[in-house]
Amino acid sequence: MSSTPSPATSEVDIDRASTVAAPDDAVFVAWATAALAALHLTGVNVAVRLVDEGEARQLNRDYRGKDYAPNVLSFPLDDDFPLPPGEPRPLGDIVLCLPVVQAEAAEYGKTFEQRLAHLLIHGLLHLAGHSHDEEPQRLAMEALETAIMADLGLPDPYLSDLGALAPQ
Repeated sequence: MSSTPSPATSEVDIDRASTVAAPDDAVFVAWATAALAALHLTGVNVAVRLVDEGEARQLNRDYRGKDYAPNVLSFPLDDDFPLPPGEPRPLGDIVLCLPVVQAEAAEYGKTFEQRLAHLLIHGLLHLAGHSHDEEPQRLAMEALETAIMADLGLPDPYLSDLGALAPQ
């Protein structure tokens, strides 16, 4: 596990529990930091856990009542408890299932890194209170994801490399 504070005292903790090789912690921290900055969130702590299908399935079953391994899970935390001065406020946890993300990347014509960045950003938006339950919310969330990806020099996550719409 690594913890990397940003200049604005935000922290992104990466916990690796997957057998799938993934980018260095610094890459995840850069993606998360860019998304947090775009959302104007500072002084927060986010935990990112990289898992395999068994753990993702179990978490999805326990917390959502669904029996499959999803690509990403987000667990927002309440901020109703006091913190010592200067401590980052816990925003929540994100779980990324690397085997599922890897398979989706191939299916959607994306690199593994592009798909990981998109899903990390997607999870962060959920932690910040965004939703895609209804059409206007979905469109707003997709626009934010696309803008943050562009700021990172990454392609539109909703277009395949051939320009066609990619599945979500």
